[in-house]
Amino acid sequence: MSSRLGLGLGHERHPLLGKLVLDRTSGRTGVLRAICPEPETHTVWSTPVLRQVAGPRMAWLVPVGGGVEWTTTPEAIEEATA
Repeated sequence: MSSRLGLGLGHERHPLLGKLVLDRTSGRTGVLRAICPEPETHTVWSTPVLRQVAGPRMAWLVPVGGGVEWTTTPEAIEEATA
């Protein structure tokens, strides 16, 4: 098992979680909220479902101060400089 796993439901540990990062793909900066698999479908469950998702790994970011989240590949993020 990879040492990056361990936060549950496929979420990975990452040294930049909660920090300001640059998404090199879009040029935007935001706070890294999670690295986890992208769900393959957008199914809405009526009860909690505890299973690991098998989609591709994605980095989930949110603009500083809030707003709409976006995703990018984990390889496209780096710590932002002021």
